[in-house]
Amino acid sequence: MAIPGLKKPDHIGFTVPNLDEAITFFQELFEFELAYQFGPFASDDNWMTDHLNVNPRAEITKIAVMNAKGINLEIFEYADTVERNKTVPNNADIGGHHLAFYVEDMNAAVSYLREQGIQVLGEPTTMTEGPTGGESWVYFMAPWGMQLELVSYPNGKAYAYHSAVALFDPR
Repeated sequence: MAIPGLKKPDHIGFTVPNLDEAITFFQELFEFELAYQFGPFASDDNWMTDHLNVNPRAEITKIAVMNAKGINLEIFEYADTVERNKTVPNNADIGGHHLAFYVEDMNAAVSYLREQGIQVLGEPTTMTEGPTGGESWVYFMAPWGMQLELVSYPNGKAYAYHSAVALFDPR
């Protein structure tokens, strides 16, 4: 049984070292829109631990919420008031993650990223077999080290011919 009243994803939340840099990055490269910002936020009791699973003395400097064309981004910046891990996890780490964005023209998108000085990891990979047959993808890095991905499958993915489950399709 699912969570009562469950609808659709609302947002993806993540922490960055510099909120202004992240906002500019997503505005300039993706044309995401900033809806609002607020903060700071801290607590003198255990609220931060009880509700956010962080050090009780942690302080959120600012939070920004952006419209990411189909889902919202909730981006946090924490102050250096307490010891915390400042190493960005990679995909093999527990808690590793990436955000993926659909593009219509992979080559044009990769060229654009490189022209902007964005580190692209290798060349796009095109899947020719298996459930992701028909998809091309490439990873790239945000200035603060977060892994991001571009995906494209203009003619769909092979899994759709064999699965009763339809995945969200941004095309």
